[in-house]
Amino acid sequence: MPYQSPISPGRSWYEDTVDERPSYARLDGDKSCDVAIIGGGFTGLSAAAHLAASGTNVVLIEAHRFGDGASGRNGGQMNTGQRAWPEEMEAEYGFTRARALFDLAEEAKAHLLDFAKAHHIDIDYAPGQMSVAHKRRYVDNYRAHAEIMANRFGYPHISFMGADETAERLGSRRFFGGVRDTGTGHIHPLKLLIGTARVAAGADAHLYENTPATGIASNGGKVSITTDRGTITADKCLIATNAHGGNLEPESAAHIMPIGSFIGATVPLGDDSPVLPGGESVDDSRFVVRYFRKSKDGRLLFGGREIYAVTDPGDIHIHIRKQIAEIYPALKDVEITHGWGGYVGITMPRQPFVREVMPNVISAGGYSGHGVMLSNFVGKLYAETVTGNRERLKLFEDLKIPAFPGGRRLRAPLLFLALNWYALRDSI
Repeated sequence: MPYQSPISPGRSWYEDTVDERPSYARLDGDKSCDVAIIGGGFTGLSAAAHLAASGTNVVLIEAHRFGDGASGRNGGQMNTGQRAWPEEMEAEYGFTRARALFDLAEEAKAHLLDFAKAHHIDIDYAPGQMSVAHKRRYVDNYRAHAEIMANRFGYPHISFMGADETAERLGSRRFFGGVRDTGTGHIHPLKLLIGTARVAAGADAHLYENTPATGIASNGGKVSITTDRGTITADKCLIATNAHGGNLEPESAAHIMPIGSFIGATVPLGDDSPVLPGGESVDDSRFVVRYFRKSKDGRLLFGGREIYAVTDPGDIHIHIRKQIAEIYPALKDVEITHGWGGYVGITMPRQPFVREVMPNVISAGGYSGHGVMLSNFVGKLYAETVTGNRERLKLFEDLKIPAFPGGRRLRAPLLFLALNWYALRDSI
């Protein structure tokens, strides 16, 4: 019987298109190391790979299997910059910091592709990304964004698209305009995750699956992580659990909220399909964003139904097909071969939460749907921090990330109400 994730509903198309998904042993007994990492997604595994390559003794534990969380089940879109446009970051932080954060994100993009190439990880990379306006009143913002990116941030790869070009490139007249970015693209995330774990293990990082952390403490000298089968003692620790941290550590729990996002994969559409003839990925201007792309074998991978509590979403196929039909009416009866969900971590301002939450313990997460590129790179930056250079990670640490209101008991229902209001606003 095919493996089913205990924390994420549905079996993904990604799982059925990898040659092998290796398993790793459960930790049994006590361990001592230089750095302990809690969480085996992109951030944790990237940090483990880079630290082990530098000779650091690393122990990484994952509560389930590598790839059960968002890193192995996401939309695969790399995007450009931070979650907010650079001009929005400039309005909040000033040009110097906004430009530094943009440049860091550009380096993150290059690093991901270079890492995959250097380690022979076939990630099914396809170039091209489009962001499109689902309301006519947003079109001028996209036009201005393309100009700002070229003239102020030195990024010439984004071009404005009017309604006709948008319709031609999407194969749909549902949108009113947007931008096309030829400087980024999309990938098969589970292939990257499996490859990164292989690189980390090959560099002698100690990787353990099915090993949840049950507690963490730091006395300023050593960090102690308890599991159900032993204790890890380390000089430093990275918490990289993102949406799946639970109540392990209160600061992270107060700042990172899990939300569910769900994806459907159709049957291959065929070479004559008008859908996305250039092969780009797409995201739209809704607050509750819809995102879609074509796979290497011509399927439409479509995501967009979000929930704001960790519950079973029921029949994913029905809801995803309805959203597909709004954009592509000819696909109203298309067969959905796979429907799956996953939980991502968001923060109030939709910017990453990176903070030292106790002595020698840094927590990183809350990438807010922008994590394919940023989470991998934050893992690398954490490795830099351990080896003596914290300046680049500080760019994320210094972001203003408030805690969610309402405390642990009320924050989820308050967020549910707020984001459903945004969903309503998207439709009017």
